[in-house]
Amino acid sequence: MSRSPESLHAQIQPRIQTVPALRLPSRRHQIGPDIGHKRARSLNTMIKPQVTFPVAEGVGIFVGIVAWDLLTDGRVDIAKALLIATPFALGSSIFMTEISPKFGEKFYRPMVEIFAGIPSVVYGWVGLTVLIPFLKKVFDLQVGHSILAASLVLSIMIFPSITSVASDAIRAVSKETRMAAYGLGSTRWQTIYRVVIPAALPGIISGIVLGLARAFGEALAVAMVIGQTTALPKSIFSTSKTLTTEIAAQMGNAMEGGEMKAALWTMALLLFLISLLFITIIHKFSKQKGE
Repeated sequence: MSRSPESLHAQIQPRIQTVPALRLPSRRHQIGPDIGHKRARSLNTMIKPQVTFPVAEGVGIFVGIVAWDLLTDGRVDIAKALLIATPFALGSSIFMTEISPKFGEKFYRPMVEIFAGIPSVVYGWVGLTVLIPFLKKVFDLQVGHSILAASLVLSIMIFPSITSVASDAIRAVSKETRMAAYGLGSTRWQTIYRVVIPAALPGIISGIVLGLARAFGEALAVAMVIGQTTALPKSIFSTSKTLTTEIAAQMGNAMEGGEMKAALWTMALLLFLISLLFITIIHKFSKQKGE
C-alpha cells in the first residue's frame, strides 16, 4: 500500500523536532573538564619558559663568548690590545724620560695627553671609516668588522694611559741610582733596561693594569668595529660581542623582571668584580713601589 509524500512528511517531522540539540562546550571547558581561570593561569606559567628560552639561550651565548675571550689564548681582543699597546707605550715613556726629556716634556707628552682626552666615539668612528676598509682590502675580507679591528682600536685608546703612568714611574727613579750604574761602567741602554726599568716595574705594571681596566669598560668604540655577532670567534678576523657592548645594546630593550634583564645585571656585576680585582692589583703594586 503506497503512502503519499504528505503522510510521510507528517510522520518524520515530529521525530526530527524531538532530537536533542547539540551542546557545544564553552571556552572555559575547551581546555579540559573543571579547569577554571586558576588552572589556565598555571598552564600559561608552564608554557612561558618555552617562549623565553631562546632569550636565555642567547644570553648564555653572550656570557660564553666573553668567557671564551677571557680564557683562551690568542683569541682575546683585550689581550691583543695590550700586546700591541704595551711595547709602544713603554718605548714612548723611555723616550720621553731618558732619550729626549726636553722634547718629550714640551711636545710629545702633551700630544699623548691629548689622545687620552679624545672621546671613545671618535676612536670608533675613525675605526669604522678608516681601519675597517683598510683591513677589508688588505686581508681580502667580506666584512672588515672583526676582533682584530677592535683590538687595534682598543690599543690606541689605552696607549696614552699606559704611557703617562709608565713615564711617571721611570721619572720617579732617583738620579743616584742612575749615577751608580754609570759608575760601575754601564752604558745608557744597560742602565735603562738593567737598572731603571726594574726599579720602575711596579709603576709600569700599574699603568698596564690601568689600561686593561679601561679596555674592560669600553663599549661604544668596540661596538662600532667588532661586528656585534652572537657567535664564538674562530679567528682574529671573526666578528663577536663583548660584555660591555651587549649590556649597552640590550639594557634599554630588556623587560623589567625578565630573564634578559637579570642576565644583563649579572654581566654588569661581573664587570664590577673584574674592575675591583684590577684596582686591588694596582693598590698592591703601588704599595710595593712605596716600600
